[in-house]
Amino acid sequence: MPLSLSAWIDNRRAGKPDPKRGSFLATTPYAHRGLHGGGLVENSMGAFRAAIAAGHGIELDVHLSRDGQVIVFHDETLDRLTDETGPLADKTRAELASIHFSDAPETIPSLEDVLRLVGGRVPMLIEVKAEKLRRVSTLCLAVRRALEGYTGPVAVMSFNPNVARWFHHHAKRIIRGLVMTEGQEIQAGIGVKARFLRHAALWRAKPDFLAYDIRNLPSRFAGAQRKRGLPLLTWTVRTNEQRQTATETTDQIIYERLPK
Repeated sequence: MPLSLSAWIDNRRAGKPDPKRGSFLATTPYAHRGLHGGGLVENSMGAFRAAIAAGHGIELDVHLSRDGQVIVFHDETLDRLTDETGPLADKTRAELASIHFSDAPETIPSLEDVLRLVGGRVPMLIEVKAEKLRRVSTLCLAVRRALEGYTGPVAVMSFNPNVARWFHHHAKRIIRGLVMTEGQEIQAGIGVKARFLRHAALWRAKPDFLAYDIRNLPSRFAGAQRKRGLPLLTWTVRTNEQRQTATETTDQIIYERLPK
């Protein structure tokens, strides 16, 4: 079947998807920030152990500490999950390693800590939190260095297309993804412009896969990219209804506290 004009342009600008890259992406569901709940805190070693025990992949978030180390934590500030306040980026790795979560007797891990724990047993998705960074290279370089020598299935992803673009140019062996949502675009009512911006982000990122907001599925854009051969994951699946939508429209889910 001949390609549509849009697919032809996407292949030219973003690259034709390679089915051999990231073949592990669809093999298992991913626990969002680890398998947390029931006394286990998000992005904690306990949550990651629980995901491993379930045989599920792990999705986690990373920031950069003051001394340039990759820290596993979702928020920019410490306020929500610990008794400390202020930006995570103001603390060194050693200082963060001594800070306990408010609801669990665990401290904030580094990416290297998590890589040692996982040891290739389950796939990992590393979301690089760089939405507000003008320069992403420092964080991307730190992530690349942390992954040196790691042979397990792992991919990086970000809302910021410059992250995938950096890995495309500087670490081609690492699978890279683009995280996308249409929520703000729909609310802003920018229509045609929004569609162009999605394609523009795709062309800039040149990703190996997409991670798409479940609230936007089914999506004409996401469906077209999957038809083009780009693996499609979806986040964050929390209900059986969302799981059914994901089964019909995507290759794998990033989930949180799904009903039995």
